[in-house]
Parts: sequence; C-alpha cells; structure tokens
Amino acid sequence: MSRELSGIATIALRDFIKFLRDRMRILFSLVFPFVFIGVLGGSLQANLGPEIGYNFLMFTFTGVLGSTLFQSTASGIISLISDRESDFSQEIFVSPISRYSIILGKILGESLVALAQGIGIFGFGLIMGIPITFQQVLAVMPALIAACLLGGAFGVMVLANLSNQRAANQIFPLVIFPQFFLSGAFSPIRELPIYLFALSRISPMTYVVDLIRNFYYFGSPEYDKVVLHTPLYNLTIIVAFFVVFLIIGTYLFVRNERNK
Repeated sequence: MSRELSGIATIALRDFIKFLRDRMRILFSLVFPFVFIGVLGGSLQANLGPEIGYNFLMFTFTGVLGSTLFQSTASGIISLISDRESDFSQEIFVSPISRYSIILGKILGESLVALAQGIGIFGFGLIMGIPITFQQVLAVMPALIAACLLGGAFGVMVLANLSNQRAANQIFPLVIFPQFFLSGAFSPIRELPIYLFALSRISPMTYVVDLIRNFYYFGSPEYDKVVLHTPLYNLTIIVAFFVVFLIIGTYLFVRNERNK
C-alpha cells in the first residue's frame, strides 16, 4: 500500500513540476482567459449586457474558469500517450505499481496543475475589474475541484480509446472544443434548438460550469438568470459521469496496457 501511495504522489508531483517548468504552457494558460474573458466577454457585455439584465463579463468569467479547469485536466491525462511513447517516461509503465495508481496519480497531478491555472484566472479577473471576494473564492472551491476530477475522468475515458499521439491530436479537439459552446461557458443555453439542447445536456462540461455559477452567484439577484439547475442536480450528474468515466476508462486502459 505504501508503495502505491508513494507512486501516486510521485506521479502527481512530477506532473506539477513539469507544468512549473513549461513556460509556454503557463503562458497559454493566461492567454486563453485573456482572449475569452477580456475580448469575448467584454465585447458581449458592451453590446448585450444592458439587455439581458446581468453582467456578461462575470458570466463569461465563471464559464471560462470551469471550462479551463475541465479541459486542462483532461488534456493532461491524454499526455499519458506521449509518456508511453517517450523513452524517458517508459519507466513509469515498467515501475512496480499498478496501472490504477498511474491513472490516479495523473488525475491528482493534473488537477493540481489546473487549480494553479485557476489562480491565474482569478488574478486576471481581478485585473479586469470582476467583483471577486475571498468568500466567493472559498465558496466555488469545491466546484473547481469537481471540475478537475470530472475532467480527469473524462480524459481517462478518451485516453482508453486512443492508440497513439497522432490519434489524440486529431480526436481530442473534436470531443473537447464543442463542449466550450454547448456548456454555456460563453453564452446562455437556456433556449436552444432541440438537437443542440440534447447535445448540451450530455456534455459533461455543462454541469461543472453550472455548478461553479451555483456557488459564485448564490444569493445574488442574477442567480435565476444565469444558472440552469440546482447545485444538488449538478453534483449528482457530475458524480454519475465521474464514476462511469473512471470505471470504464480505467478498465479499458489497464486492459490495453496488459495486452501490449
């Protein structure tokens, strides 16, 4: 047991240190919220804010926060494919720890990376003048952790069905980027054509974005205008997705690794 726990902690720490040393990834984690919060959110607020009755910049901020944490953790899990193909990182796969520990260590490590990016997004929000209190940060923290864990489980599910880095580069954008728009991260999704409504409700990112807004807007006059579901409903769906993705994805990953 101690060997497995040590392996999990080592893998998690390794991923976090890799992030701290990757200046381009750190830079990209700041550029992304600047584009979508500052440019898109600011533009929509200037043109639509007075008509819809709430601050669109805040709406976009909470959406980008949730979607970034989800996407960052998921893409970090997908990096196991490049780790598997790298001569330097093959030691992970021949180490005397289970494949389950490798998956758990990657999820924890990439969750730490995503949360570090979340700190940067909060800082950018303060620069943009978005009202953020310490109490709001504490309130949304459980939702941020849920976003990371669900993103990690989703990444495991996608990883289990990919064979190489080329397939990952082709398929992963197709399953992640549509969710940015279907989840309501950038624009309201209360009223949608039936086919988009169905797609948005099966998108895992929808529920982490809405859960963050549950906590961020709680007690505010805009609450009923910006949230889709109750916190309990969102949390129930997130837990269900997490369990299904993690069990099926880990099973397929371990089976495929054993067959190599």
